[in-house]
Amino acid sequence: MIEGFTQSFVDTGDVTLSVHRAGSGAPLILLHGYPQNHHCWAGVAPQFAKNFDTIVPDLRGYGESDAPADDPIHATYSKRQMAADIVGLMDALGLEKAHILGHDRGARVAYRFALDHPARINRLGIIEIVPTGDFWDSWTADLALNAYHWTFLAQPAPLPERMIAADAAGYANWTLAQWTLEKSLSVFPSDALDSYREQMADPARAHAMCADYRAGAYFDRDLDGKNRAAGAQITAPLHFLWAESGFPAQTGDPLALWRGWAPHVTGNACRSGHFVPEENPTAVLDAFLPYFLGS
Repeated sequence: MIEGFTQSFVDTGDVTLSVHRAGSGAPLILLHGYPQNHHCWAGVAPQFAKNFDTIVPDLRGYGESDAPADDPIHATYSKRQMAADIVGLMDALGLEKAHILGHDRGARVAYRFALDHPARINRLGIIEIVPTGDFWDSWTADLALNAYHWTFLAQPAPLPERMIAADAAGYANWTLAQWTLEKSLSVFPSDALDSYREQMADPARAHAMCADYRAGAYFDRDLDGKNRAAGAQITAPLHFLWAESGFPAQTGDPLALWRGWAPHVTGNACRSGHFVPEENPTAVLDAFLPYFLGS
């Protein structure tokens, strides 16, 4: 649980999502990444809840949300489908519009939401990604070695699922520690670590996480390419926060990549590894509290 938040299970029309919620004011939806769940926001969500109606769902396949099986074209875990889940969540909660802040995979859901449902978003916040198609296009040998999980998890089922199952906790520990600035698990609270390990050990959720990356390699990459060719733009204001030692920093000029997708982009880097909400929560609050408050 996140301190001060209450949990509910919300039927979005296609899946049921586990949702943690607290606060009042303009709605703000926080979307987590891989290999995490709602726990990743525990260090910042209570502060956001002092100013916003703060809503923290587990994405489909993660945490305690439904984890349906993948389909042959990997649409089930496409960011288009996951964004539609968030629209369904907003409809169920009676929310017309919301601010959306995403980290990692959740940020991919967030920018797809902004492209597909522009009338439902106020301001968009992105932490520690560049657009999916642009990230694939940026690969060098060094980036391929660092982001090996993009190709490993996207291999056909059940190869990665079986390899992860051989030592799920060890795989979770390795992934989490290696992507931090200090190469350590010390930044993660014990209850969060337990949740991430249990999630990785659940065959249905391990399959869902692999399906998330299969979608990224095929469905999402293809859709980004079509949008880019058509000149699609994110019309909502976009603020981008990236880690000096994270994945986007290895693409050259990550802020310029976002400016190719949106006319109203601001951004800044911070000292952190990949898991910015846990490694540098102050940077997240300094960047996004005034931004979502419109100041």
